Amino acid sequence: MSRPEPRVRVEGVEKHYRRGRVRHDVLRGLDLRVESGEFVALTGPSGSGKSTLLHLLGGLDRPDTGRVVVCDTRIDRISERRLTPWRARHVGFVFQSYQLLPALDAEHNVELPLLLTGLSRRERKRRVDAVLELTGVGTRRSHRPHELSGGEQQRVGIARALVADPDLLLCDEPTGDLDRRNGDAIVDLLAASAAEGKTVLMATHDPRAAARADRALALSDGALAQAGWS
Repeated sequence: MSRPEPRVRVEGVEKHYRRGRVRHDVLRGLDLRVESGEFVALTGPSGSGKSTLLHLLGGLDRPDTGRVVVCDTRIDRISERRLTPWRARHVGFVFQSYQLLPALDAEHNVELPLLLTGLSRRERKRRVDAVLELTGVGTRRSHRPHELSGGEQQRVGIARALVADPDLLLCDEPTGDLDRRNGDAIVDLLAASAAEGKTVLMATHDPRAAARADRALALSDGALAQAGWS
């Protein structure tokens, strides 16, 4: 029996940026394979390319060379017109700074990704209700971001990432601004999502959070290696 295709496959990816005349090589021939339902932590110092890699996997950026295959789609090759609906269906993003719209309450922040789908208003409400309860902020649904604690804002961010039932969760320092109790609760939610079959990649500086993942990979000099605390 052939081995099933991984949820994420990165092959020979290189990415660089230019600042004036200086070229910065961020990723250098990077390879990565992540299976369905796997929880992977990406570690490494600031500027090592963790966020860049997440952006490539979510179709927010494209590599200079190499292949990026996510959910059986080579996303480094598809058009922007096709990429937007593909991303809305397959990828949920969780950010350290939460990225909630200040003018909207929690319920309508969570609903935002569903506005890119053809779901009815009734189905959108059903999904929003479900993920708000799942993430423990159902009673805070009518509150705007400035009325929520940091932990509550991050829970709303995770609810928004989950509401479209994506295959892949990309989390960029999701516990970085939180105290230990709230940070542990956020990692609990991510681990539970992986246990239910979603693939989770989390960039983090926190060894405690990284130790909760199935694998911890360290990004250094543009390549990945097994992290010491995995």
